[in-house]
Order: sequence, then structure tokens, then C-alpha cells
Amino acid sequence: MIEAIATLALTTALLLGSPGPAPLALAGVGASFGFKQGLGFLAGILLGLLVAISLVALGLGSLFEQFPTVKLICQGIATAYLIYVAYKIASNTSGIEQRSGAAPSFRDGFILNLINPKAYAAFLAIFSNFMIPATSPVYSAMITVMVSFIVAVIVDGLWMAIGSKLHQLFSKPKQALYLRFICAGLMVISVLLGLFI
Repeated sequence: MIEAIATLALTTALLLGSPGPAPLALAGVGASFGFKQGLGFLAGILLGLLVAISLVALGLGSLFEQFPTVKLICQGIATAYLIYVAYKIASNTSGIEQRSGAAPSFRDGFILNLINPKAYAAFLAIFSNFMIPATSPVYSAMITVMVSFIVAVIVDGLWMAIGSKLHQLFSKPKQALYLRFICAGLMVISVLLGLFI
């Protein structure tokens, strides 16, 4: 069972830790607003992910496989919402001394991950291939959800912390502006690539 948990944890870390809309949004929020001000957004991302994981565990993830139109609709909504979050990051005008702008909120993070097809696809793969063996399917699903969520908390927190540290490296207003635009641009590029690949 320890090997199965380690494999699940590693797989989850790789799937969730690879640059994509949510990790880049977290890094962008950390860079633009700081770790402390971004905690609400992080909490929203995590709760949205927990709901997505739970829905996949309940079998709802296969909805995207059976009805590709639903996936396309979710991708469109997620793309629009990610562009909105990227805009909030790029348009933050506060300097390093005063991270005073309005950081994306808990609601922003929650909606972003709740409608993120990548989250559903990742956990559909995890639940198809890396379920923790247990005495019952319910217990197996519960352990898999718990391990995956613990890994998500760590990985997502690291992405925001990395963004926050990047902000400290770009202390001059012009450098901070470039950093915000780079983070926001990478977020938009990652979601657009996801639509066409």
C-alpha cells in the first residue's frame, strides 16, 4: 500500500505541478499580490479542486468522455475566466512596497478550478490507473481523494510561494510590470494551448 500511495502522490504532483492554468495563476497571484494576500485565491483553487476530485470519484468525470460538447463548453468558460484572472494580475498597479490592489478572490479560484477541464482529465487518469487498493471501493476512493488533495495543497502552495519570491526579485516598478505581464501571458498561452492540443 505504501508503494501505491507513493506512486499516487508522485503522479498527482506531476499532473498538478506541471505549468497549466491553475499553477500559473497561483504564481501570478503570488508575484503580483504576495503570498498572504493570495491565500483566499489559493483556498478557492483548492476547494474547487476538491470538488472536481470528488466529482470524478463519483463518476462524473466520464461525462467529458461521453459528451465532448460539455467539455468544450467548460473549456470556453474556463478560458474566459482565466483571461479575466490574468487581466487582474496584469493590471495590478501596486508596487512591491504596497501590494494593495485587489487580488483575485476565493470565488475566482474556486470557479477557475471547478470549471477547469484539465483538473477533471487529470483525476480521471488518476482514478483510472492509480487508485489505492483497499478493502472496499468507497474506502479506496476516499484514500485516493485524501492523498491527492494533500499533494495538491503542497504543490499549489509552492507555486504561489515561488511567485511571491519572484516578486521580491523584481522590486523595481518596471521589472514588476514585466513579471506581471509574463505571468498573465503564460496563463493565457497555457489555456489556449490546452484548447488546441
